[in-house]
This record gives sequence, structure tokens and C-alpha cells, in this order.
Amino acid sequence: MTAFWRELGLPGLIDVHTHFMPERVLAKVWNYFDSVGPLTGVEWPIAYRTEESLRLDTLRGFGVRRFTSMVYPHKPQMAAWLNDWSAGFASRTPDCLHTATFFPEPGVTDYVTRAVEGGARVFKAHLQVGDYDPGDELLDEVWGLLAEAGIPVVTHCGSGPAPGRHTGPGPIARVLARHPRSRLVVAHMGMPEYGEFLDLADRYPEVRLDTTMAFTSFSEALSPYPREQLPRLADLGDRILLGTDFPNIPYPYGEALRGLSDLGLGDDWLRAVCHGNAARLFGV
Repeated sequence: MTAFWRELGLPGLIDVHTHFMPERVLAKVWNYFDSVGPLTGVEWPIAYRTEESLRLDTLRGFGVRRFTSMVYPHKPQMAAWLNDWSAGFASRTPDCLHTATFFPEPGVTDYVTRAVEGGARVFKAHLQVGDYDPGDELLDEVWGLLAEAGIPVVTHCGSGPAPGRHTGPGPIARVLARHPRSRLVVAHMGMPEYGEFLDLADRYPEVRLDTTMAFTSFSEALSPYPREQLPRLADLGDRILLGTDFPNIPYPYGEALRGLSDLGLGDDWLRAVCHGNAARLFGV
């Protein structure tokens, strides 16, 4: 694993899409995958099902120098509590980028403001699990606040692994039309609407995409990345970020790195994706 980034001359990896959550929340996520949940419909063995300290040691052992604690609510009156937990996690885990989240509900602007003032560096929005419209009027001020602050929002807005009521490029495109400076990070490369989300990145210079689960043999069997889009991926090489979904992946971490390498886009592209772009975005 370390040979990958050492041979590229990197000081390590920056993974913008990793999950650390309150233990009882993470247990429910794992139970969902264990039961072959309806959004996935496939066997999904969790590769790194260990207690928190061991998961941290494992990630650091791979050479990941900065990572996130992606949390997301599936109902009202959950996000503020998750933000409090994430703030505590970041305070005791200095290599974790302080992560926060939100949900369309009364008071959302207040707790997002508190999170920003408390040092949040990145937010997570999960439109599929949360089942909400990102353009909900309750979130308009939130998107404006985060755009003004220049804080990235990693957003599961693609329709993979199964479409939701508010997934696909349309709903989030309407947010971008209203807040064009939003630092949106499209999770999973926008799977499976890869080309449409590349179009958004072409249109909005602050839109980025993360590589979470894309290009692995697991995802290629379900939603293969169209090879005719690779030249566009190369052209946008300064706005692609390494993400993995660790620990909730059904294969070894190294498969994510091999998938990127096998694209054949060159060492400079890999250096940018695996470290440089995120280092610049987060100033680390």
C-alpha cells in the first residue's frame, strides 16, 4: 500500500470520503449492509469491521495523512447531535478534517453556523439516505453560508446504487444555479450519471468529484465508468479527489488505488488526485 504513494513521491494520501461515526450509528449502517439493503441489493461484506482505534491505526498505516468523519442524518433532529460528536472526534483526532452535516429542518442555519464557527472544514450531504431535496428553501441560507465560507460539501447526489427522489444531476444543479460558488464535491464521481456530473464540473469551476468506489472491480460490475469520458477526467485532473468510503467497503483499500492507477492517466494526475488537490483545497 505505501509503495503506491512512495513511488509517486508523495508524503502520503488524503482521503476526503471516510466514515467515522458514533458507534451505535455505525453499527446500524453495518447492519444495513449485512442485510443486503434495498439500496444496494448485493452482498456487501464490510472489509474493515473493527473498533475505532484499530480502524484509525489501519487507515494511518495505509499512509493516509488526512481524512474525514463523514456523518449524515436520515431524519430531523439528528444532524446537530452528529455535529457535536464529530467536533469531539476531530478534537481528539488531529489528522481528521473536522466534518459536519445538515438536514432541511427548522434551526438548520443556526447549527450549521455553530459548526462553521467551531472549525468545521467539510460538510457531508447524503440526498439518497436523507431523502431530501437539496434545493429545499430551509437549506438556501445554508448553501449560501457555506459557499461564502468556501467550505466544501461532499454530496451523494448521484443515483447509484439506486435512484432516490432527489438524486441525479437535476436537483443539485438547481442549487448550483442559485449558489454558483458552492464548493460541491460530487461523491462517487456521480455514479452512474458520470457524464452529466462532469458537465456540471465544466460549468462551475468550484465543483469537484471524489473517486469513492469508482473504478474498482466491484463498482465496474454494477456501474462501469464510460471509457470515452477518460479524456475529460484527465482535463479535470485538478478537481478530482481521492475518496474511498473506508471502512464500509467490500474489498481491500488497495483496490481503490489500483483502480485509479489502471486508468492510465499518468503519475502527475495520480499525484494531484491522491494528495495535491485536497492539500490545496484544505490548506494542509
